[in-house]
Amino acid sequence: MRRPALEIEGLSARYGDAQALREVSLHVDEGELVTLVGRNGAGKTTLLRCVMGLHWQSTGFIRLNGREISGLPPYERARAGLGYVPDDRGIYATLAVEENLTLPPIVATTRWPLARIYETFPVLRERRAHAGTKLSGGEQQMLSIARALRTGASVLLLDEPTEGLAPVLVQRVAAMLQEAKREGTTVLLVEQNLRFATTVADRHYLLAQGQIVEALANQEVIARESELLRHLGV
Repeated sequence: MRRPALEIEGLSARYGDAQALREVSLHVDEGELVTLVGRNGAGKTTLLRCVMGLHWQSTGFIRLNGREISGLPPYERARAGLGYVPDDRGIYATLAVEENLTLPPIVATTRWPLARIYETFPVLRERRAHAGTKLSGGEQQMLSIARALRTGASVLLLDEPTEGLAPVLVQRVAAMLQEAKREGTTVLLVEQNLRFATTVADRHYLLAQGQIVEALANQEVIARESELLRHLGV
């Protein structure tokens, strides 16, 4: 039996008077890759931001490897082993690619060393002296993911990592996630591309109007693909 690496229990959050999340509970076990799927505006990004401490939660608990982290600021959650790849990629505009990679502190010996990052993403090695914002959108996404892997985070939160990527880069992201998963990294992935999600995930949570409405095994999602695509409006 694997133990939960990330546990969320009864989490609610608001934007002013608007209820964004309603009593969300889920878990991701060690070495598991779980996706959050749902329409735009369902609350997926808000949930990741709450887990990372970037948005205030009104109720609920968040545990990382058994430790309650709900009251911690984002930098302490990162030190505890959370890695976050936001949907806007979070590239530091004034820093070169290699500086973007090496600025965040290493939190565990399971980190991917720089040599491995460059072997996995050769374009980052070729452009290591370029400003991060001079990269293409796909290259910036590679940089953002690689930066999180280099820290050695035990749990990765990824928000739409394949959005806007060419198919060859989507395949590269899939291979990287599968490799990280084999090595024991736990991943909570927000993903609109349902077909991509089924190639990498163990399980899926369907989020609608800020609530978890279904928890699905990967084979269930594959079997119900047409229905779920209609639900997602894809």
